[in-house]
Formats: sequence, structure tokens, C-alpha cells
Amino acid sequence: MIKSDIGIIGLAVMGQNLVLNIERNGYTVAVYNRTLEKLNEFINGKGRDKNIIGCYTLDEFCNSLKQPRIIILLIKAGKPVDDFISKLLPLLKSEDIIIDGGNSFFRDTIRRSEKLENEGIQYLGVGFSGGEEGVLKGPSIMPGGSIKAWQQMEKLFQKISAKINGDPCCFYIGSDGAGHYVKMVHNGIEYSYMQLISEVYFILKKLLGITSSELAKLFAEWNEGDLNSYLIQITSKILAEKDPETGKPLIDVILDTAKQKGTGKWASQEALEMGIAIPSITEAVYARNISSKKDERLKASKLLEGPIPHFSGEINKLVEATRKALFAAKICSYAQGFSLLKAASEEYKWQLNLKNIAHIWRKGCIIRSHLLEQIESAFQHNKNLDNLLLDSYFSNVIKNNQKDWRYIVTLAVKNGIPVPALSSTLSYYDSYRNPSLPANLIQAQRDYFGAHGFERVDKEIGRIFHYDNWPPLYD
Repeated sequence: MIKSDIGIIGLAVMGQNLVLNIERNGYTVAVYNRTLEKLNEFINGKGRDKNIIGCYTLDEFCNSLKQPRIIILLIKAGKPVDDFISKLLPLLKSEDIIIDGGNSFFRDTIRRSEKLENEGIQYLGVGFSGGEEGVLKGPSIMPGGSIKAWQQMEKLFQKISAKINGDPCCFYIGSDGAGHYVKMVHNGIEYSYMQLISEVYFILKKLLGITSSELAKLFAEWNEGDLNSYLIQITSKILAEKDPETGKPLIDVILDTAKQKGTGKWASQEALEMGIAIPSITEAVYARNISSKKDERLKASKLLEGPIPHFSGEINKLVEATRKALFAAKICSYAQGFSLLKAASEEYKWQLNLKNIAHIWRKGCIIRSHLLEQIESAFQHNKNLDNLLLDSYFSNVIKNNQKDWRYIVTLAVKNGIPVPALSSTLSYYDSYRNPSLPANLIQAQRDYFGAHGFERVDKEIGRIFHYDNWPPLYD
């Protein structure tokens, strides 16, 4: 019996495409799916006449693999991963490898890594990004966990990954949950950039009333310049599509309620725990939350007043200002994500290579962008860079774009157009660049009502003072 090089459990679209990618690169793949109907459909369809072996039980699946066995799980995050690991453990031997390729929460990956290491099983938590097409043709891959397992998987992963001038978009990230952490931050940046693009689209639509096909051409033009990215590219294609049922622009028949799977929320929660400001990402999560309240918004629209959007200025000026605002906000969004990675690297002792992470994201993934080449260069020149905004390239872009950015946010607010990500990102920039903030008043308030103490500007940092003569509120 021919033994397979690797096994994959989970044959949803991502799983199927990863199987086809691995097989195309010269490997024999065993596959298993909980629903046998989907297994049969795949091996008799897309997997037909390929080096793919369908297995109908986990016993058969594990026995079909070369040793040490290598198993990739591409299943729903959470309890299903734990359940499958429990089913696999009795069938595996020491040094076998389990790889979780789903969007698992990094703390779950840390827990599983420790548990499986004690069982003698090597474990990797791997972030795959690129969507259906990317996983098939070459994804961005973010592996974390057992270094020994990585050494065994390095050749395969780098072979199937996206490439930049022949260099793979796949490097070892770090121990236990590092790979899934980096994927979580990737998805957080993805949330924020999608929200920023949607706000820009909304401003242009509300103020100029231009058609979706005209907007499609505009985004296509933007994609030829410094905004070049996967998300801008697909936005231009989305806006050009017509609904086959009504003939209307497809975008106009899609309900304005955005769903989410949790990775953006995880990034926001983790940033709060770490004390790192990522308002672009958090506002994007909030924006999806409020979009889901469609019924409430319809009721509120009949009761709550606001300005009617109107613009009588120069159209070309508005369009160019909007482009520059989007680029500036995008830079700040990426800066926040990398700041969170830097903090996590220290907190979890992962020694993350931010240059390598920028390289991994340059091709194959959802947030791939021309901008990442500059980010990679920034960390090449200074691996200890505290924030991308301190790099000369990015600080100069913001310097040249911020007037237009402020103009667009002001214009949106005056016209009652919600721009939570554009505006909060601008506030992040202003807070970061400002040598003084109103936190001194907050500290005084805390000392007044709770005797929490404060530091002084004229004394050494870390020394705590309390003011004993706050006047009583009541006699």
C-alpha cells in the first residue's frame, strides 16, 4: 500500500484547495472528512486521478501515513479542534506531528502545545492566509510551535507558499501560539483596512453621488499607485459587478450588515490586556457590531436627526484628498498592528522577527500590499523600531497627507457620514505625536476620589505622590 506524505482532516473549500496545492507540489496526500458525502464528492471530483487517498475512518487515515505522521487539521476553531486531537491521540506515536491550520485563538494553541508536548506529540499552530484562491495557488503561511516540527515541515510549507522574487512567504514565527497570534493580528489589520476602504467608498458615494461603475474605475486607478493592494483590487472588481436578477450594481443589493468570526475581536481584547492602542482595529469591530443592528438603525433613522450630505466644492480635489486620507490612515493601521506584535514578542518571549512577518504578508495573504515592501525595509534598517510612524518614509507620507486626511474627516463629520475608523485613526496619530495629553487631569481625578497617587513632571519617573489638601466636595 502506498503511504501518504501528509494527511489533511477537513474538506471545506480551504481544506480542499490546500490538498490540491500540496499534491500539485509533488506530495501524496491522505484526506478525511467527518461528513463522508463531502469526502466522496472531493475524491471523485477535484481530487480524481491525483495522488490523493480518501480515508473513511481515522484508523485508516492514520495507518495510511508515513512515519512520523504529519496531520493538518483544517476545521472550525475551538472545541472541534480539541475533539479531533482527543480522537487522534490514541492512534499516534511519539514524534508524530499535528498541525492546526485553522484560525484558533492563540491561547488555545499555547495550551494544546503544552499538552501535546507532554504526550510526546509535536504540535504546530499555523496561520494560512489568502482565501480560497490563495491557499490553492500559494498562501502566506505563519507557522508557530515545535521548532523540531517546523524543521520537518519547512521544505513543504515553503514550497507551497506564495513567493516574492523566489523567496517564500513563510518563515518560522516562534514557539507555541506565535503563529496563530501573528495570524490574529493579520486579521485585525484586515478588519481595519476593510473598514477604512468602506468609509472612503461611502464618503464618495454620499457626497458625489457617483455610480458604482465610476467608483470601480476610480479604485482600479488607485490600485495602480501607492494604494496598490489586494483589497483595493477586489473592491474595484466588486463595484463593477451587476446583479443578474435585477441588473442593478451588485453592491446595491447586498444588505449592509457585516459579519465576523472573532479574530478582530480577539486582537482588540489582547491589545487591551497588553495596554497597546489599536483603535483602527477596534473601531472596525465596533462598526461591524453596529451594522448588525439593522432593525434598530431603521427605527433610529426615523427619529434621530442629522445633516443631509451635500458637497458643492471641487470634485477632483475631494477625490484626491480621499485617496491621500486613506493612505495615511492605512499606514497608521499597519503601525498599530506591528506595535501589538512588538509588545507580544516581549510579553511571550517569542523574539518575533517583524521584518520576516512583513515579508510573509507581502504576497498570498488578504492584507498583501505594496506598502509592506516599505514596512519590510523599515524593519531591515531598524529591527528595534518602536513604531512605523518613527520611520522617515512613513512620517513623510503622513506629513504630506495629513492636511487632506483632516479635511476628509471634518467634511464627513459636518455631513453626518460615519467614519469611525478614519477619525479614530487620526486621533491615534495626533495622540502619538503629541508631547502632552490630558492624562494629567485623569490622574488628578483618580487621586482626588481614590488617593491613587500621581507622578510629577519635576521629579523622577516612578516616584508616586499624593496630594493631601484636595478640597472636600461637601462641607
